[in-house]
Parts: sequence; C-alpha cells; structure tokens
Amino acid sequence: MTGALWAYAAVFAICAVGAVVAFLVPVKRVAASIAWFAGSAALLACAAGAQALLAPESSVSLWNLPTLGPMILGTTHLGALFTCIAALVYFPVSVYTAGYLQRYEEHYSPRSFALWYYAALAAVMAIFIARDLVSFFIAWEIMAIASAALVAYEWRERANARAAYVMLAMSEAGTLAAMIAMLLIFANAHSLRFVDGSGSDLSGATRWAVFLLSFFGFGVKAGLMPFNSWLPRAHPVAPGNVSALLSGVVLNLGVYGILLVNLVLAPVSFVGFGALALIVGAVSALAGILYATISDDLKTMLAYSSVENIGIAIAAIGAGFVFVAVHQPALAAIGLAAGLYHVLNHSAYKGLLFLGASTVHAQTGQRSIDRLGGLIRLLPVTAFCFFIGALSISAIPPFNGFASEWLVLESLLRSAELAPPWLRVVFSLSGATIALTAALAITCFVKAFGMTFLGVSRMRSEHLVREAPRSMLSAMYVLASACALLGFLPTFVLAVINSALSPSLGGSWVQRTLVPAFFGTQSAADHLPPDFVRSFHALGAQLGQGVVPGRGLVVMLRGGHANPVVFAMSSTYLVLTLLLFLGAAYFGVRVLSRARRRRTVPVWAGGLSSLPPVMTYTGTGFSNPVRVIFNAIFRPSREDERKTIHEHFRDAIRRAREDVFLADRVVARPAIIATLAVSRTLARMHHGRLPAYVGYALAALLAALAISLLT
Repeated sequence: MTGALWAYAAVFAICAVGAVVAFLVPVKRVAASIAWFAGSAALLACAAGAQALLAPESSVSLWNLPTLGPMILGTTHLGALFTCIAALVYFPVSVYTAGYLQRYEEHYSPRSFALWYYAALAAVMAIFIARDLVSFFIAWEIMAIASAALVAYEWRERANARAAYVMLAMSEAGTLAAMIAMLLIFANAHSLRFVDGSGSDLSGATRWAVFLLSFFGFGVKAGLMPFNSWLPRAHPVAPGNVSALLSGVVLNLGVYGILLVNLVLAPVSFVGFGALALIVGAVSALAGILYATISDDLKTMLAYSSVENIGIAIAAIGAGFVFVAVHQPALAAIGLAAGLYHVLNHSAYKGLLFLGASTVHAQTGQRSIDRLGGLIRLLPVTAFCFFIGALSISAIPPFNGFASEWLVLESLLRSAELAPPWLRVVFSLSGATIALTAALAITCFVKAFGMTFLGVSRMRSEHLVREAPRSMLSAMYVLASACALLGFLPTFVLAVINSALSPSLGGSWVQRTLVPAFFGTQSAADHLPPDFVRSFHALGAQLGQGVVPGRGLVVMLRGGHANPVVFAMSSTYLVLTLLLFLGAAYFGVRVLSRARRRRTVPVWAGGLSSLPPVMTYTGTGFSNPVRVIFNAIFRPSREDERKTIHEHFRDAIRRAREDVFLADRVVARPAIIATLAVSRTLARMHHGRLPAYVGYALAALLAALAISLLT
C-alpha cells in the first residue's frame, strides 16, 4: 500500500475510534470529541488527497468475493480532488459541531448523532477510493443511510422524518439507475473492476442508456432537475451542520458519479450527451435561483441556491463533454476545469452560508428573513462571515465565485468553434441563462444579507441575542478564508485541477490552455510557440515575476493561431487595484473635507420620530418583483378559508399561499396522479364480483390460446 492509502486507512481508524469514544465520554463531552476526532480525520483525509494528487495512481485488493471478483481500493487523481473538497468542508463543520450540538443535548442523543456522523465521513472517503462496483455501492449505501439519519436527527418532528424518507427513497431510485448503467459497462468488460475506458466500445443505443441512467441516477444526488425535490425538503429540517455537509459534500458525490462514468469509465462519444447535460444544468440553475430569490426562509433559500450552483457546474461539465466528443481536448479542459472549480467554490461558500444561517437560527430562534433585521449590531462576526459568503456566491470579484463563473461563461463562449448550428444555439441560450442566473443571484443575496443583518430589528427578543461560541465562529472564519484564497489565487487552484483531469484528458490540457502567467516550470513553457509567449509578455503576463511566488497570479486563455489570447483574468491584481483606489479615495475625502463644518441632524423618516419595524422593507417586498415577473413559472397554490356567522355574514377571509416547486409540478405530481389512477383501477378489479373474476380468467385463457396458435 502507498502512503496515500495508509492515510485513508488511518482516516477510517480515527472514525471508528471516535465513534467508540462518543459512547464512552459523558454526554456533554460528545460534541467536543466529534470536533477533535472528526476534525483530525478530515485533516488527514486532506493530506491523503493531496498526496494522491501528486503521486501515481495505485490500488490494493482486499479480498475476493464469490462470482463477483476482488474488492479493490485505490487512489485516482479525480477522487483525490474530491477528497480534498470534502475534507475542506468536513474540518470546519466538525469544529462548528462542538458548539452547535450542545443545543440538542437535552432532547436528542448526541451519541447517535456521532455514530451517523462518523459513518457518513468514512463512507464519503471510501467512495472516492472504491475501484470496483461492489465496494463503490456498499460505501454509497452507507453514505445514503447515514445522511438520511442525520437529516432525521430531530425525529420527533414529523416533517423531519418525512423529509428524510423522501430523500432516502429518491436516493435509492437514483442509485438503482446508476447501478444499472455501471452493470451495462461491466457486462461489456466482463469485470466489475473500474478500468479507464472500459465502456468505450459500447454500441450507440447502449451508450445512450448508460449516459441517461448514470446522468439522471447520480443527478438525483447532485440535486439536478427534475429529480431534486428532496433538496428543499431536507435542508430546512436538518441540523445546521448537516445542511452544510449536504450542500458542500453530498451533492458533490453526484457530480463525482457523473464524471466517473462518463469521463473515466465510458468517455462521452456523442455531442448529444454534453448538450443534454448543458441544458439540464442551465435549467436547474435558473429554476433554483428563482425559487431562492422569493424564499423567506434562510435555509430554504440556500437549499434552492445549491440547485442553482450545481446546475452551473453541470452546465460547464456538459460543455466539456461536448468538446470531448468532438475531440477538442483544449476546449474540453476549459469546461471541465470550470465545472470542478465551481464545485470546489460552491462547497466553500455554501458551507459558510449554511453555518452562518444556522448560527442566526441558533442565536435568535428565527429563520424567517421578514422577522429578522439589524443583526449586524448583535452578531457582528457572523454578519461579517455571512457577508463574505454572500459576495462569493454572487460572483463578486475578487472572491472565488467570480473566478469559476468567469471560466464557465468563457467555456460557453467557445461554441463559435463548433460546427453544427443547433449546437451553437444551445450554447448561446445556455450562456444567456447562466448570465441571467448570475444577475438574479446578486438580487437574492442582497436580500439575504440586507434584510437579515442591516436595517432595524423586527425581532421581539433582541436583548437575548448574543454572539455564538468561539468554536462556531472559528469554523466560519476558516471557510471565509478559503473563499478569499480560492479567489485570490486562481492559478494555484487550476494547477491542482490540472492534476486531477490530466489522466482523463490525456495530458496537461488545463495548463496548456489556461496558461498561468509564469508558466510554472520552464518545461511547461517549452511546448508553447515563441510568438505566443511573446504576446503574453506584451500583455503584461510577467508582471510580478520574481516578486510573487509560485505560478503567478494572472490566468490567460490560449486561443487558436489567429487569436492566441482570448481573455486574461487576475483576481489578485484586481483586489490590489481596488484597495489602491479605495485608499486614494479615502485619503482624498479626508483631506478635502478637513476644513468643512459638520452638522448632525436627526434622520427624516416621513415626519416620524423613528421608523417602526412594521414599516420597514422586508425580504418578501424586496423579492416581489421577481415573483411577479416569473409568476408563470412559480404558479403558486392558493386556498381561501372563509368564516361566516349564521351562514350569511362574512367574518374573515384567510388566504394561504404555497409555492410548489417546478420539479414537483412537472414530474412528481403527474407521476403520482398516474400511479393513483392505476392503483384505483386495479383496486376495482381486485374487489369485483365473482362473475368478473370468471371473466378475467376466461379472457386470460383465450389470450394464452391465441398466442400459442400464432406462435
């Protein structure tokens, strides 16, 4: 076994020891033990993933199963990248748990939480090193059951158990579809072992079946339309730290499964595969952000936003699939790198936002944006960290969301190099949809931060609100720092993604296409044409060389011979420029206003001495224009309840409004209605009279005789 595999084994051992310790220590120490053991396991997993990225891929056989073959664990560069992403979220969430889980100690068992928490952590890491079908789906099932148990942790609430049941049921349906897709591949390869390219020679119809089953099967776990109705149900009812794991870790497993099947085991061979993924991703992104914008509940809003962000990542991956199918690895590298970069960024800022929203809920008892406000004075650290997350998810430079969404749009703009006109139309419409999504995301998180933390308070228990414990704040600081670093240093992130994609793309196409300014080592620049290097120098690509360490801070996209440079982007130099201008403006204003007289007067509030909270702008009012414009998509359900006196005099009318998610209305409800109709028909047949049963038997006998005569 290599050092990376020994590190993974140590992660499993720490999880096992941590689960035992949780049952031995006093109840009040369980949360702290989770922080120590699970946090240590996450750090070790990150080290294992980093080592696996730098070393050649390796594997080890565990034992042979009768008729199924050996169970194999091994490291891959793609799995190592996802390991690091999962560890990036698991470590701060484990630290956060030390302070957060204390609120449940009097009502629910922290020991049961610890057991499922360690099981989920170990299963997630096992998924990334499973190298055969049996090992993969054993780990997958443990992860699915453990995550559903964590969602239903507050099991006394009926909604929690129902949400966990829906989540697990949909997950099992998706797992069955994905398993069938893999069995179709392995039936051709006559082995259950994961071998790169083992499904490359599948026939056209079988290849389509593999793609559709794997894409939508794993897409259930990724939260893609139209099989994502479990996501807005599970997030609001799950504990806050579990919600961060659902968005930052569990959703990524679906993306990993899609890439494992369609990039590694059976690389895409038709442009239709990528076009379908691109369309589904764009639609998921738009629908997700629309519902997030109109949502009043903080955690529900973030759940819908996860649908949006995974949709953006899948759209970029779909563009990469198209370029893989047309044998353009340089352009495929842009799309796939952008998708993986966005998956990484989403894990960081969505974990941060869920921890911030959970802190608000824990300290105020409220999740409704309309009932919050003014929290920046009471929870300043939480407000600051939530603000960093809001800037990041809104793709505001120089934070990490900007870098990845920029690359996503650039990958879609390369559609001009595709031959079929219909494909260029698909890319153009999807790009416009992603751009609209990005604009709505700004609206959504201006509402989320502004109406929650700014303005006047609309709470009744303001004097009881205090800042969260130190462990919860330090966890948010870690993720806020990750959001900043992932945005400030894009060249370093792209170098890691290049290592993860190189085996699948057949070379360092990310490095050759998205060229860092300093070209890394000299050997990385040797393959570049001299004119290309000179054009980079002329554009200032070497600015900072000798001063800035590493690979430089400018990312440039290498185009064709006629246009060698398509775009250049540097989040680092952008933030330095912004700081320079802000500093100059600040000192300029201080100098110019030094001689001015100042007069302080009360703020005019329409003639009122102070503005009452009920008269302030709420989140619902802020987002109402979006609801009005896109009401054809939302199509809310309304119910009027009228109360009358003596059946003639109307006393009151109460109107209830319920937003039905698009996926439920388009897919789930028609399927439920059809199933119930078939069930009622079968029930009527089952409870019929005796002559009817005789007729059924006679009809079956005649049908059997007819078939036998015809054959």
